[in-house]
Amino acid sequence: MVAQNVVFGILAVVMVVAAYRLVTTQNVVRAALFLAVVLAGVAGLYILLAAEFVAWVQVLVYIGAVVVLLLFGVMLTRAPIGRDADLDNDQRLLGALVALFLFGALGAVLLDAFGSDKVGEFSIRRTAEVSDSIFGTYVVPFEVVSILLLSALVGAVALARRD
Repeated sequence: MVAQNVVFGILAVVMVVAAYRLVTTQNVVRAALFLAVVLAGVAGLYILLAAEFVAWVQVLVYIGAVVVLLLFGVMLTRAPIGRDADLDNDQRLLGALVALFLFGALGAVLLDAFGSDKVGEFSIRRTAEVSDSIFGTYVVPFEVVSILLLSALVGAVALARRD
C-alpha cells in the first residue's frame, strides 16, 4: 500500500471523527476546537495533493482567522462555556436519515458525473496559477464571506456591550 493512501486514510478517519464530535458535543468551545481539527485535516489533504500554497492558505485563513473569530464571538457574547442540555433535541434519528439520504444522493451524482474516470496529473504548477484559478472565479464569494465574518464580529461586540 502506498504511503499516501495510508496518510489519506488516517486523515479521513480523524476528520470524520472530529466532524462527528463537532456536531454532537454540547460544549461550544470544544465544538470550535473540533472544527479546527477538521480544517487542519483539510490542509493535510491539500498537502497530499501537492498544493502547499492552498494548504497554507487553509491554515492561515480558516484555522487562524475563522476559528479565532468564532472563539472571540463566543467569549464576547458570554455564551455558556460548559455543557448545555438545551442544545440537544429528540431529532437524531431524522438527522441520521437525512444524512444517509444526502450521502446517497452525493454518491449517485458523483458516480453519474465521473463514473470510472481516473484522476489525471496536476496541470497547475505555479502559485500564480493557483491564485488565479481561486481568486479569479471566486473573488465575489470570498468578499461576501469576509463581510459576513466582519458583521458577525461587530454584532458579537454590540451584544456584549449592551450591559
